[in-house]
Amino acid sequence: MEDFQPAVRMTGKKQKRSFAKGVLTGVISTLGILLLLGIAGVFWIQGRFSAGSFWGGTAENIVDSSVRAKINELSAVIRQYYYEDVDEKDLTDGLYKGLFASLGDPYSAYYNEDEYEELMISAEAKYSGIGAVLQQDSKTMEVHIVRVYDDTPAQKAGLKAGDRVLQVEDIDASSMQLTELVTHIRGEENSKVYLKVLREGEPEPIEYRVKRSRVDVPTVQGMMLEDDIGYIGIAEFGEATAKAFKQQVRELQEQGMEKMIIDLRDNPGGMLASVTEILDYILPEGLIVYTEDKYGNRQEEVSDAEHYLDLPMAVLINGNSASSSEIFAGAVRDYDYGTLIGTTTYGKGIVQTVRALSDNSAIKLTTAKYFTPKGENIHGKGIEPDIELKYKYSGKEDEEFDYTKDNQIRRAVRELKAE
Repeated sequence: MEDFQPAVRMTGKKQKRSFAKGVLTGVISTLGILLLLGIAGVFWIQGRFSAGSFWGGTAENIVDSSVRAKINELSAVIRQYYYEDVDEKDLTDGLYKGLFASLGDPYSAYYNEDEYEELMISAEAKYSGIGAVLQQDSKTMEVHIVRVYDDTPAQKAGLKAGDRVLQVEDIDASSMQLTELVTHIRGEENSKVYLKVLREGEPEPIEYRVKRSRVDVPTVQGMMLEDDIGYIGIAEFGEATAKAFKQQVRELQEQGMEKMIIDLRDNPGGMLASVTEILDYILPEGLIVYTEDKYGNRQEEVSDAEHYLDLPMAVLINGNSASSSEIFAGAVRDYDYGTLIGTTTYGKGIVQTVRALSDNSAIKLTTAKYFTPKGENIHGKGIEPDIELKYKYSGKEDEEFDYTKDNQIRRAVRELKAE
């Protein structure tokens, strides 16, 4: 399907259906998502390296004299005959991007300095944008809005989940990777960005000029439901998600939570370190997930015996639950630690490594497969729920979200009450 990535979000102030549909009802992020879309389980590796030292080995030089001569010949033709002036930096960036594009892997990419800065801003979940989450199909390159946050420019302008983004400024939305496209949506605070979208049921595209504003992305939201059941929705696994999750658990336990629903619907994934820290907090001692590269080198992430949540749990999943969300669901399933409810997950069982280069550019490269504790690689297959249940919301679109009208949350409550 795709690679997931969040784009331009903002925190909502009320528990409305838009949040519920995004975080509470299953419209929580897709990134057919970055990520759909390419956010994935990602190793964020700090520091700089030179070509040939990425893995400590020696790089083979693929740019021999004949290749250099051809590059110079082609660039000379472009400079002389292309109908507009050409930025030399764009040409060299194109060479680097083409090298990664040749892999045929939508999750591997080259980022110039500006793009890498944007990528890190996304990881920190703070930026100026419009308050919407985008999704890109890695095959068709179509871009859709999968969530709009409450009280954000996107919501105020009238953008809706499900809208297909056709154009950003003068850029065809399907002409580039989502990671690059979102850099054109973000921008200076209070400036405006032009979007053209196609909405189901509308005969013609709709145009918007949306004012950008400072965005602080809420990746964790929680509330008490009924009796002793608490609810926590995780929109994605970002840098601050584990800390926010633990704080939310503590707050709900103070309110009497003894059973827990974790909502991973439309969660596109995120940082491997984030999901493993949360699973270490939840699960008893043992293996959480392991990765293997093409040489058979294995790296394990484990839960220690210092702490775990001894709480009955239900986990909500759907086809947009990807990567790190699937690591979460796979570990819960293999430990028989909770009940999975919803529909089969996305099926992204590969891991990307992001690393900065010496000139402040960076690369993201698929470097390994990951496996659940029992040794299953779910890439291309996904994880099936214990209880298959398609999402249905019986409330009205324009009313405040009511969890009792979300059939999947309702089923999770029923299952937990029966324990």
